[in-house]
Parts: sequence; structure tokens; C-alpha cells
Amino acid sequence: MESSYELDDVDRYLIDALRKDGRVPFAQVAEQLGVSPGMIRQRFNRLVEQGFVKVIAITNPVQHGLRTMAMVGIRTDGNRMLEVADKVARLEEVIYLVVASGRFDILAEVVCRDHDDLLRFMTERLYGIEGVRETETFIHLRIVKEIYF
Repeated sequence: MESSYELDDVDRYLIDALRKDGRVPFAQVAEQLGVSPGMIRQRFNRLVEQGFVKVIAITNPVQHGLRTMAMVGIRTDGNRMLEVADKVARLEEVIYLVVASGRFDILAEVVCRDHDDLLRFMTERLYGIEGVRETETFIHLRIVKEIYF
């Protein structure tokens, strides 16, 4: 669903403020912009309704005992790429998945408890999906930049 609503400077400022701190008070944003808190509340509701903003909680995987993160490049049997992508996306360890062009058909970001858990994921779950031809795994050593847009 594509929206016909055009973002203006107030909307962009509000979105940026929420990206930095999702709990920023509407009154604080309103004061910074010189408008009423009611206007900011209405803008926020419209942004949610129009699909520009989605309110979610972002968790820290390490706090949940998930200490190993990796990006997995997946090559598939070409005619099954979307079917494989759908099955991989259903695996609980997968937190991000894209169908891509280039060397890999699919890129999946996964979180696991440890290296042994990652090995089980790869050998028992991922390679259990028909159509997965080969993979290359890139273990995250340090996240240097992470933003949510």
C-alpha cells in the first residue's frame, strides 16, 4: 500500500527524533519545533497509519544469551530461490533476510547462543532445506554501526 501523504519538515524531524530515542516525549519535540504537543501526537498517529513509522521494541541479543551473530550467504538451486528464502525466513535464528543479486541468492543474518549452536543451525536446519546448494558464513566480530531506518 503506497501512501499519497507527503512528508514535510515537521514529519521528518519527528521521525528523526524517534529514531534517536523512541521514547522522546511529544511535548519535547513540540517545544523544539515551536508547535503544540497535540500537533505532534496527530502527526505521529498519521505516520503510523500511513505506514511511515512502526513502533517496535529492539532487543539486545547478547542480553538474551545469544552471543554469536553471523551473516550467511546462501546459494540455491536457481528455480527454487524464493521457496528457499521463504523457508529460511521461518527459522527462528534468522533475524534478517534478503533475496539479493550477486554472488549469493540470499543473505540471512542469524543469532545463536554460541558457535556450537551456529554449527547445529547450519548443519541440521539450514542444510535440511531442499534447494540450499552452498553457503558462506561470516561471523560478526564487532558491530561498528547499526541504525534502524
